[in-house]
Amino acid sequence: MAIYHLEAKMVSRGAGRSAVAASAYLSCSRMLNDYDGVQHDYTRKQGLAWQAVFLPPMAPPEWQGREKLWNAVEEAEKTKDSRLAREFVAALPIELSRQQQIELLQDFIREQFVDGGMCADVAIHDTDGHNLHAHILLTVRPLDEHGKWQYKTEKEYLCVKGGEERGFTASEFKAAQAEGWEKQYPYKVGKKKVYLTQSAAQAHGYVRMDKHPKSTRYGRQNPISARWNSEEQLLVWREAWATAANRCLELAGHDSRIDHRSHAARGLEERPTIHEGVAAQALERRGIISDRCELNRQIKADNALLRELKAEVKKLAALVSHAVPAAAERLEKLRGRILIFCYQLSHIRVGQAHCQEALTVYRPQLTRFTNLVQQIREKSGERKTVKAEKKALPAWQVFKHKELAAKIAELTEDLEELRSEKALLLQQFEYAEDAGAETFRKDIAALESNLQKLDEQEQKYSAELETALYEYTEVKSHAANLDPVELYEARQAIRPGQEAAANEKLAQAYGNKYSPLRWMDVKQAQARLTNDSAEEHTARQMVKQKCKSMLKPTRRREQEHAL
Repeated sequence: MAIYHLEAKMVSRGAGRSAVAASAYLSCSRMLNDYDGVQHDYTRKQGLAWQAVFLPPMAPPEWQGREKLWNAVEEAEKTKDSRLAREFVAALPIELSRQQQIELLQDFIREQFVDGGMCADVAIHDTDGHNLHAHILLTVRPLDEHGKWQYKTEKEYLCVKGGEERGFTASEFKAAQAEGWEKQYPYKVGKKKVYLTQSAAQAHGYVRMDKHPKSTRYGRQNPISARWNSEEQLLVWREAWATAANRCLELAGHDSRIDHRSHAARGLEERPTIHEGVAAQALERRGIISDRCELNRQIKADNALLRELKAEVKKLAALVSHAVPAAAERLEKLRGRILIFCYQLSHIRVGQAHCQEALTVYRPQLTRFTNLVQQIREKSGERKTVKAEKKALPAWQVFKHKELAAKIAELTEDLEELRSEKALLLQQFEYAEDAGAETFRKDIAALESNLQKLDEQEQKYSAELETALYEYTEVKSHAANLDPVELYEARQAIRPGQEAAANEKLAQAYGNKYSPLRWMDVKQAQARLTNDSAEEHTARQMVKQKCKSMLKPTRRREQEHAL
C-alpha cells in the first residue's frame, strides 16, 4: 500500500559531499567535478527507471545537461562548508503505474520548485520492486532574470545614529549615510576593544584596531533563500506532496491515501517505523539481521498487538456489563491485556538492564583504551628519540652507547606490554586489531540510542498498563451488585482460554525471544496489581458461609426426626 516518506537533506561541502556526486548517483552516470577534479562513476549502479532535468525560464539552456548545471553550482560556491543543493527522497505510491508516477513527480516539481525559480534534477529508482522511490536534487541559490546566480547572504553593517543601531547592506548604506548613519569600527580603549564611530573615536584620539566595520555575524539572507530554508516552507512542501499523491491516487481510482502529519498530530497511539535504508536492507537480503529492520519488526508486532487489543476493548464496551458472563468475559479480557503489558514492560526492563550493564563496561574500557594508545604513542616517540641519539653518538663513547641501548631495550619491552594489553582489550570486545577509539564510541552511542528507545517504549507501555488497570477497576465497580461467587466461578471457567490467547500473542510477537519463565513472573506481578488473592479469598469465604447456612436447616430437621 502507499506510504508517506519525504526526507529532506542538504548536500554540503562541510559534510564531505558534492552536488556533482549526488547528481551522478541519482542518474547512475559518470560525471567530473571541476571544483576538485574528482570523477564520480555510478554507471554500474542498477535500478534507474526514469530521469529528467527541469529548469526555470531564466536558466541557461545548456544547464539541461546535468554535469554543466551542477558544475556551475560548484563554481558559484566558494567556501569549504558551502551548502550546494537540497535533496528530497520521496516514496512513490506503488498503486500507480510508472507513467502515473512520472506525471505525479513532474506536476509536483513544477508547481513547488521550478515555478519558484529552482533547477531540479530528478530520477526514479526501482531496484527490486520493494523500494520504489524518487530522488529530487534542487539548487539552493536563486537566479535573477538574466540567469545569473543571486547572493545567498549579503554583508550587513551595523550602523548607529543617535544611540540607535541598525543594519544596512552596502547598497543601502549610501542612502543611510546621507541620513546621518555611521559605521562602527573597532578601537582600542585601554586594554579593551570597543566599537565606535569614526567621529567619536577621533574626538578622544583612539587608535583603530583594523579596517573591518562592525557587521552581523552571518549577514543578511536573501529573502528567497530565507523562505526556501525555513521550517514553514518544509512543512508546506511535505503537505503538498501528500496532496499531490492523494489527488493522483483518487484519479486512478484507488482508495488508499497518505498523510504528511506525524502519528502524534493525527492522534494515533501506534509507533511509527523508522527509515531502514539500503544498507540495512542489503544486510537482510544476505541473511544478516539489521538493527534497524529488527526494530521495525518489533514496532510492527507491538502495533499489531495494540490494534488487536483496542478492537477487543471496543467489542467489550458493547456488551452488557450487568450480566455475569459478560462481566466475567470483560474482566478476563482486561486481565489478558494487563498480562501482555506487564510482559512487554518486563522484556523492556531486561533490555534496559543489559544496555546499562554494557555501558558500565564499555565506558571505562574506552578510557583505558585511550590511555593505552596515548602511552604507546609517547613510548614510541621516546624510543625513536633515544635511537636517533644513539645513532648520532660517536663510537668511542662506549658507556653512553650501553646506557642508551639499555634504555631502548626497556622502552621496547614497555611497548610490547602496552601493545599486548591493547590487543587483549580489542580481543575481549571482538574488535579488529586496527580498531580505534572511534569503534568504542560508535558502540557506546548505539547502546545509548537503544537505551533511549527502550525508555520511550517503557513510558508508552506504562501508560497503556495504567489505562488497562483503570478500566479493570471500573468494570469491577460496575459488577459490584452481581453475585461475587458466581462471578468468580465464571471467571475461573474462562481464564485458561484467555491466558492461552494472551500467551500465544506474545509468543508470536517475540518469536524466539519469548520467555516462559518471564510469563510465570508476569502472572505473579499481574495478581499483585489486580489483587487477585484477596478476591479469591473473599469468594472462598462466601462459599464456605453459604455451605454452612445450607447445612444448618438440614441438621435441625435430622435432630427433630430423631426425637
